[in-house]
Amino acid sequence: MAETFRAVVIEEVDGKPKAAFKEISKSDLPQHDVLVEVAYSTLNYKDGLALTGGRIARKMPLVAGIDLAGTVVTSGNPAFKPGDKVLVNGYGLSETQWGGYAKFASLKSEWLVKLPDAFSMQEAMAIGTAGYTAMLCVQALEDAGLKPGGEVLVTGAAGGVGSVAVALLARKGYSVIASTGRPQTHDYLKSLGASGFIAREELAQKGPPLAKERWAAAIDSVGGQTLATVLSQVRYGGWVAACGLAGGTDLPASVFPFILRNVSLLGVDSVMAPMEKRQRAWAALAELLPKDKLNAMTEMHPLSKIFELAPKILAGQIRGRVVIDVTA
Repeated sequence: MAETFRAVVIEEVDGKPKAAFKEISKSDLPQHDVLVEVAYSTLNYKDGLALTGGRIARKMPLVAGIDLAGTVVTSGNPAFKPGDKVLVNGYGLSETQWGGYAKFASLKSEWLVKLPDAFSMQEAMAIGTAGYTAMLCVQALEDAGLKPGGEVLVTGAAGGVGSVAVALLARKGYSVIASTGRPQTHDYLKSLGASGFIAREELAQKGPPLAKERWAAAIDSVGGQTLATVLSQVRYGGWVAACGLAGGTDLPASVFPFILRNVSLLGVDSVMAPMEKRQRAWAALAELLPKDKLNAMTEMHPLSKIFELAPKILAGQIRGRVVIDVTA
């Protein structure tokens, strides 16, 4: 009998996606060219949606988990050999491809990033999709022309993307203003480098199409009315990097910030980002992200607790990053 192992599998039940623990074997996995033994995954906002019935999975059944770090077991690509430590972010994992919430994953070699020497597998997953996305946002802003000087706003600052964004921007010398609805996280955010705060509720309220100019730039993981308000407050010629939808998918904004203040809205996608962008982001994370800050924003939980954690991340009750020990 084939060896089985535990996985979080999303299946269609009564026309709806339902996630549950299930025993599977290697023969159940897709037939891609690299087999990886998974050590760690993460819990991101998208994972929370997938685990609680949100329509993230578009092909079922599949294993949930949009991130993974592990060790190559077998490889049909000479660029990767057994024993190599690798990580994967995005590429449709948990959406159209089998993901990281299982002991083994069969993956396409073109999805793999070799683990940077600077990080252990656990640290790489402490960064995960959220931290990698935060780095993509910082790089998008700087590629557009942002330099230190003036305040940079980070919305959803106590979450995964926000926490890493605050730490990265502060390390690079920016004055970071953190937006959060949890005053109890202010000390935590100060420790990451935030120099000031604005209440989440203040940005979530509908205001004028053009408000008083305040932000040199912003990183927004919230969307909805918050993003619309932020756009109305960005200084002439500034930028907003948008990467999330925790506050909604609509954008009730005006064209005024774009045509009267020359504001640029930069869309940032982490799922299908080209490999060149991924490698550049991970190289920058290895150079810039302080390990003490990463440790301060990270907690680790066993996979066995994943269904307890999923509703909490959707409710904004989780601070920073969550690493999932797939073996526990």
